[in-house]
Amino acid sequence: KMNQVQASTLETDINAPIPSHVPPELVVDFDMYNPPNVKRDFHQAWVDLRERSATDIVWTPRNGGHWITLKGEDIANMLGDYQRFKSNILLLPATSGDEYRVLPTTLNPPEHGPYRALLNAPLAAKTVMAMDPVIRRLASDAIESFRERGSCDFISEYSIVLPIKLFMELVELPTGDVERLKFLADQVTRPDGTMTVPEVMGAFAEFLDPFLRERRENPGKDGLSTIAAGLINGEQIDYEEAMDLAIQLLIAGLDTIASFLGFMMLFLANNPAHRRQLIDEPSLIPAAADEFIRRFGIVQNIRTVAVDQTFNGVVMKEGDHVCIPNLLHGLDPDVYDDPMEVDFTREIHDHSFFGNGAHRCPGTFLTRTEVRITLEEWLDRIPDFNVEAGEDVIMKGGGVGTVVSLPLTWDAER
Repeated sequence: KMNQVQASTLETDINAPIPSHVPPELVVDFDMYNPPNVKRDFHQAWVDLRERSATDIVWTPRNGGHWITLKGEDIANMLGDYQRFKSNILLLPATSGDEYRVLPTTLNPPEHGPYRALLNAPLAAKTVMAMDPVIRRLASDAIESFRERGSCDFISEYSIVLPIKLFMELVELPTGDVERLKFLADQVTRPDGTMTVPEVMGAFAEFLDPFLRERRENPGKDGLSTIAAGLINGEQIDYEEAMDLAIQLLIAGLDTIASFLGFMMLFLANNPAHRRQLIDEPSLIPAAADEFIRRFGIVQNIRTVAVDQTFNGVVMKEGDHVCIPNLLHGLDPDVYDDPMEVDFTREIHDHSFFGNGAHRCPGTFLTRTEVRITLEEWLDRIPDFNVEAGEDVIMKGGGVGTVVSLPLTWDAER
């Protein structure tokens, strides 16, 4: 008898038989790409799974069969323990995940270290701080492009535009192919079957190839040059590995922050008291950025069990896969009181929005900066706004949850 979680309706997922080491009472019917009621509330869909499950770790036959961990402490421990839970695939089912060879995500220490260092450099706090005026200019330009109109689709006109244009400036790439590149990134984090894995990776490589080759020969000071001319064990990184690393940087810059901003702005549109609090006390904005990051986690990481073990009382076998919903750490009532509530005065002490351990997101400081500047620039120009009347806001699940479209309106004459 399955744990009482509603069944998914996704027809393309791969169902697996229940392994002999998985007790029947731990089995649920849950699809990470299409959780029940995800279109209405992505975060509540995951919280519902935790609340309906009798245990902290469950197993689902969906997407090839895998574990799901639901407790904040376990989420942090799994993400941080690469010796027991290795990072070697990006998504499920594993038959597809194996085809996404994205460095350094699919490596573990010590091999992971030199490649991660090449990613860290262009995203270091010092580099991001120097780009503060650029981020502010891009944010204000995007807002001014629609402010006098009195309406916008926040997703297509801001939350995608800002991080992608910023990322393209960071690596000095042209912005003309932004829509195509965002579509490709979506096929990694929320695949819909439109393209095969080789097609997606091939399209990324085709776009990056001329820039990567040129900067291997004539490196500049941009992030892509840092990768292209980087040293691994004292020798220049080979072309294929540089391409893998560049694709990872591109995917991260195209999707994660863009998806997060949609959830944050949807909340502010629906909660005028919180909006007014930030307008009246702008000094709260940095704390508000951290609270939004805690509340609206979006990433589901995948790990592979590296050795036979018993984790939190559950027997796991080498080769098992685990879906780790980072968002449930920040929404764990054992970690935070009233975790679904947004409180700008809350003390933020622990969550897994950025992951944990060796694979913790290198773009942490950049994300916080983009969120803070977005709040500052938007609320200064458009202090009062709402979701357009009669419009349904649709969300999607996947490796990264997202808001599909967010139509906002305001009085342009005020």
